Amino acid sequence: MAPTNRRKYPVGIQTFSRLRREGYVYVDKTDLVWQMATEDSPFLFLARPRRFGKSLLASTLHSFFAGERELFRGLKADALEWDWQAYPVLHFDLSAARHLSPQGVRDELGLQLELVEQQYGTNPGETSPGMRLAGVTRRAYAQTGRQVAIIVDEYDAPLLDVLHDDERLAEMREVMQEFYQRLKMLEPYIKCCFITGITKFSQLSIFSTINNLNNITMLPKYAALCGMTEEELNTTLAPDVALMAEANECSPQEMRRRLKERYDGYRFSWQSPEIYNPFSLFRAFSSKQLGNYWFESGTPTFLIKQMQKFHTDITTMESLEAASDDFDKPTEAMVSALPLLYQSGYVTIKDYDRESQMYTLGIPNREVSTGFTEGLVPTYMGVATGEVRTGFALKFWRALKNDDLELALREMQAFLAGLPYVEGFKKKLEDVKNAEGFYEYTFYLIFNMLNVYARTQVKCSGGRIDMVVYMPTTTYIFELKMHESAQKALEQIESRGYALPYHTEGRRVVKAGLHFDLDSRTLDDWAVE
Repeated sequence: MAPTNRRKYPVGIQTFSRLRREGYVYVDKTDLVWQMATEDSPFLFLARPRRFGKSLLASTLHSFFAGERELFRGLKADALEWDWQAYPVLHFDLSAARHLSPQGVRDELGLQLELVEQQYGTNPGETSPGMRLAGVTRRAYAQTGRQVAIIVDEYDAPLLDVLHDDERLAEMREVMQEFYQRLKMLEPYIKCCFITGITKFSQLSIFSTINNLNNITMLPKYAALCGMTEEELNTTLAPDVALMAEANECSPQEMRRRLKERYDGYRFSWQSPEIYNPFSLFRAFSSKQLGNYWFESGTPTFLIKQMQKFHTDITTMESLEAASDDFDKPTEAMVSALPLLYQSGYVTIKDYDRESQMYTLGIPNREVSTGFTEGLVPTYMGVATGEVRTGFALKFWRALKNDDLELALREMQAFLAGLPYVEGFKKKLEDVKNAEGFYEYTFYLIFNMLNVYARTQVKCSGGRIDMVVYMPTTTYIFELKMHESAQKALEQIESRGYALPYHTEGRRVVKAGLHFDLDSRTLDDWAVE
C-alpha cells in the first residue's frame, strides 16, 4: 500500500465519535468491544498503564451502548449480532478528581452526576454521590424501559496520590466506597458496568460489594484490547511506517525495527502477543521522530514514593522471577513495589514457565528504560537529569564509544566525587559497608540514561558478574570492590572466567576491576585488561 500524503493521528483524541467523524487513523478493536458487551457478567474491570487508550476504549463502549451505529459502519462490530438499541449511558471520568481532597472528589462526582440528572431528573432526598448514582440509574431505567450502561474511567485516580499515606488513603477510600457500593444493588437495572484504572484495589476494599466483578485485565482474549500488535503495525499502520521511514531516510524494515525496540514489548498475559504503546506510537508517527513520549509528564510521584517506601532496587528490574500473586496483588496488599511497577507498565511479562508456574518480568522497551531512569535520577542522585546528560554523561559516553575506558573512568571519578550527599545515598552508603550494591545502582542509572545496555549481577558458571556493559564494538566486564584492591577485582574476573561467555560474540572484551573509597565516596583506583 502506497503511503498517502496526509494522515491524521489521534494524539490527545480520546473521543470515539470525534475520531471517526473527523477521519483520524483508527485501529479497529470493535470486535473486542462487542465481546465485552456480550460477556456473561455485566460487571467488567480492566487495568492498563496510563496513556494506553483506556479512555478511548471507554468512549467507544459509550457509543456502542448509545446505539450510534453510524460510527461503526465498516468496522468489525458492524458485522456482528447486536440490537443497536440506544441504552442510557452514565459515563464518569475520574481523572478530573486527581489531586483533590475527599470533599473535592465528592464535589467532582456531583458535577458529573448533574449532567445525567439534567436528562433523567433529581430527588432532593439523594444527598450523597452514591445515593444520586442509584437514583439516576433507576430513573433512567424507568423512563426508557432499558437497562443502563455505567462507565467509570480511571476509577483509581483519586486514590493514587494518597497511596503512600495510610490515613489519607482510608479517608479517600470511604468516599469511593460510598459511591461504588450502590452498584451491586443496581444489578437488575444495569446492562453493563465497565470500570478502568491503572491499579487493582482488591474486592475487599473499593469493590467489596461487587462479588461478581469480572477482572478481564489478564485474560488472553483481551490482551490486545489496548495498544497495537505487530500485525496491526504491518497492516493498518503500514502507510504510517512508510511515511516515517521516508522522513527519516531509512527503509520501512529499518523503521519497524526502531519502532519495535523503542515502543513494543508489553504483554498483559502469558499468552499475549507483544504490544506497542499506542500513545508513543502515534506521537512518533505525528512528529516523524522517535522520542520518549510516555515520560513527557515525568515518572508519576505515587510510583517513586512507593519505590522509596519498599526500598526498590531498580538494578533487578531487567529480569525478575515472580509468581502471579507476587506481581498481580491488590494495591493495598503490596509488600513490595512490584505489583505497582507491573500494573503501571514499568515492567511487563517476558516469559512464563508452565512447569514451575513462574513468570519472568522485565522492562518492556528502550523508551521505558531510558525515561524511567531519567525520572529517578533527581530523586536518587540529587542532581538534575539535564545536568547529568549534558555534562558528565556526554563526555563519559564519548569516551566509551572511542574505546577509551581510562578517560571514561576519570570522568566517572570526578562525577561521583561531586554528587550531593542526599538522604537516599546516605542510606545506601550505610548498606554498602557490607556490599557493592550502592555503586552498581549508580552505574546502572547512568548507563541506562545513556541508552547503553547494562546488566548487573549476571549469572555465569563462575559466579555472579557485578556488571556487564554492551557497547557497539566492545563488551565491558566490571567487578566492583570496596575492601579489596582494583587488582584483586581484576584477578577475580580472570580466575572465575567471567569474560569467557563473551569472547564468541564478535566484540572486543575489556575487563576492569574498580575500587571505591567509602570516605571520599568515589572511584579511587582501577585496573584494566
